[in-house]
Amino acid sequence: MEKLRIRGGRPLRGHVPISGAKNASLPVLAAALLTAEPVKVSNVPRLRDVHTMLDVLQALGASASFCSEDEVIVKADTIDNLKAPYDLVKTMRASFLVLGPLLARFQFVEVSLPGGCAIGTRPIDQHLKALEALGATIELKEGYVTAKIDGRLRGSLIDMDIATVTGTQNALMAASLAEGDSTIVNAAREPEIHALAAVLNDMGAEIEGAGSDVIHIKGKESLHGCDTRLMPDRIEAGTFLIAGAATRGCITINGGCHDLLDAPLAKLRQSGAEVTVDGDYIQLDTRGKRPRAVDIRTATYPGVPTDLQAQFLALNCVADGTSRVTETIFENRFMHVPELSRLGASIESDGTTATIQGVPSLRGANIMATDLRASSCLVIGGLVASGETIVDRVYHLDRGYEHIEAKLTAVGADIHRFNEG
Repeated sequence: MEKLRIRGGRPLRGHVPISGAKNASLPVLAAALLTAEPVKVSNVPRLRDVHTMLDVLQALGASASFCSEDEVIVKADTIDNLKAPYDLVKTMRASFLVLGPLLARFQFVEVSLPGGCAIGTRPIDQHLKALEALGATIELKEGYVTAKIDGRLRGSLIDMDIATVTGTQNALMAASLAEGDSTIVNAAREPEIHALAAVLNDMGAEIEGAGSDVIHIKGKESLHGCDTRLMPDRIEAGTFLIAGAATRGCITINGGCHDLLDAPLAKLRQSGAEVTVDGDYIQLDTRGKRPRAVDIRTATYPGVPTDLQAQFLALNCVADGTSRVTETIFENRFMHVPELSRLGASIESDGTTATIQGVPSLRGANIMATDLRASSCLVIGGLVASGETIVDRVYHLDRGYEHIEAKLTAVGADIHRFNEG
């Protein structure tokens, strides 16, 4: 079991390169199933979740692998298995994104019910409702979703009850090969939706309105291959900026994602950090000052993303003042609170809101990651704590952060991975 050893108390200073977006890479890789022609994707981060998606595609019969350090080629011309197995899908919820493309192209698919982080119920009903609106017959049996159609999917109005990101992505991919026009109402507006639509358009789809809550799709009989580059990872960028603020440091990141981080940057400015944007670069400078407490309420885009909630909570643990962090997207997403308390944080939580009384400093302890974003929150806690912090279950971290120890070491952190037992 790999762990991280962090000796904290050092301000982070320097430049951090931002990798391609995990949350954009997974749907784009799934979209390659819509065509038999090669799809080449660059700026792909080497993450556990990316490798899991490649394993899923390979299990279906596709050729899918890295052809260089950050480039992946998927060729789905030899699909010979229309069942996405439990042992792969259980490890990552985004594997469920193969449902729409396989159904649209092959008229039949079986996909295991999804797994992933234990951060509360994330139902698939909106995915299934969208496919049923397009003419699919859905059956749930023995832990699998079976979907089939007679002929092609038919364009339709898809009215989402909630604005779900992966649900919108599944509907978007399926409707791209449907017969006729489709409209998705109450669509998710996250930048990763716009990124997927851009790739689908490069493949020959005709999609308008992605990034708004109403998306129009003109279905095509077939799509073709393309060569595309992933957007930068706005969550990774936000995580490093928050870590810089918490450690009273000065961090510069690149990647051109400042326009995707308006709400988090506003909160960092409220915390007292100086935040400047220059082209593709964002610089955060605390001038060595302790951050001020900031209230956080997660929201769908363009609000503060739920995937940065834990990191902001860690910042507030050492901030001056009292703050409230409210989670509105997922239940059970405060599992990091007891672990931060082991570092000496003063937090009370009722399940949806955490009240934090900032303390001047934390102290090192043994702590355990419970999910992907909680793991980065605990790393931030270790970076600001005095003494030594050991973070267990860092495989969660590897799902979403590329070369995190190397990147943190380059800006002054004392952090090392080791294997115990």
